[in-house]
Amino acid sequence: MKNQKNFLLTNSLRLVFGAAVLGALTGCVAYVDKPAQGSVYEDNSATFLVQDDYVYYPNYECYYSVNRHQFAYREGNVWVARPAPRGVTVDVLLASPSVKMNFHDAPAQHHAAVAKQYPKNWKPASAKSGQNRNEDKHGENSGR
Repeated sequence: MKNQKNFLLTNSLRLVFGAAVLGALTGCVAYVDKPAQGSVYEDNSATFLVQDDYVYYPNYECYYSVNRHQFAYREGNVWVARPAPRGVTVDVLLASPSVKMNFHDAPAQHHAAVAKQYPKNWKPASAKSGQNRNEDKHGENSGR
């Protein structure tokens, strides 16, 4: 009879322990199928401002933005910005006379004055001629 009591006690403990383990495992399942909820901090006060830096190619009336790596020019009455110039290879364009601009906004706002000062057949003053390369009213250099 003592054996029978130990057997019942052992079975009862096994049953209670098994129920506890099963309950614990079942409780965890509810959290597995949901993604973890968290929060993300976003600092909107951080801004980066890079000013455009342009080089003008008078023979092609084309500007190159050093920072954006794009060419800006007129297509009809509209200004466009593209990764390559129109109607000329990059190598030919880069070999042509150029002027570094000192404005940092859109070329369209300065083009009338720039085109007047640097017409299509403009060439920089020769270094051999003894003329110094002073900055003009736009702050551009007369050489590359």
